[in-house]
Amino acid sequence: MRVIIAGCGRVGALLASELVAEGHDVRIVDRRPQARRKLSPGFPGAFHVGNGFSRPVLEAAGIAHADAFVAVTSGDSSNIVSARTAKETYRVPIVLAHIHDPRRADVYRELGIPTISSVRWAVHRIHRMLLHRHLTPDLAFGNGETLLVRSDLPPWLTGRQVTEFDVDGEIRVVEITRAGHSLLPAHGVLAEPGDLVTFSVAAKALGRLSGFLAKELGT
Repeated sequence: MRVIIAGCGRVGALLASELVAEGHDVRIVDRRPQARRKLSPGFPGAFHVGNGFSRPVLEAAGIAHADAFVAVTSGDSSNIVSARTAKETYRVPIVLAHIHDPRRADVYRELGIPTISSVRWAVHRIHRMLLHRHLTPDLAFGNGETLLVRSDLPPWLTGRQVTEFDVDGEIRVVEITRAGHSLLPAHGVLAEPGDLVTFSVAAKALGRLSGFLAKELGT
């Protein structure tokens, strides 16, 4: 996958390093030539000096053939202009943007651009660690509003249909690992001893899921 990253600060440099380690084609754009120093020695990706919303710079970075564009500069205004340029002018399939002021998230949402907010993510993360320490999410979506959580199923739930655990719009069982094999829960499937269940849960409903499992988790 070809990924263009606008911004070579701590976030951009770390993301770039992880992506190239996985074999992706990474191109970085930053207006500061010295930002290149944040990359590891021998970084194989390309580095382009300029603004992330400059069309000549983006075209030099190969945006016409990019699979993804990520705006992670230190300025929200720069990120939104860069993201809009990638999405609307070059039709890049995946466009993501980092925002420092979570109040601006609605602006991006109206433009159809997913955002990552450090503040909001941190608040969600701390809240979960304080109140739901037994339910550690394996994956979070958006700014942490929807989570994937895995939990051993308490023995007292054995024999019940797994679809009974669903709460419309809040909690849904999306996978069961049973005896080392993964299966998708069809209607009528019963919970068995030793099941490891993956829940898709709204962050606001994490307390409800925790309470549901609390008898055996000891919370």
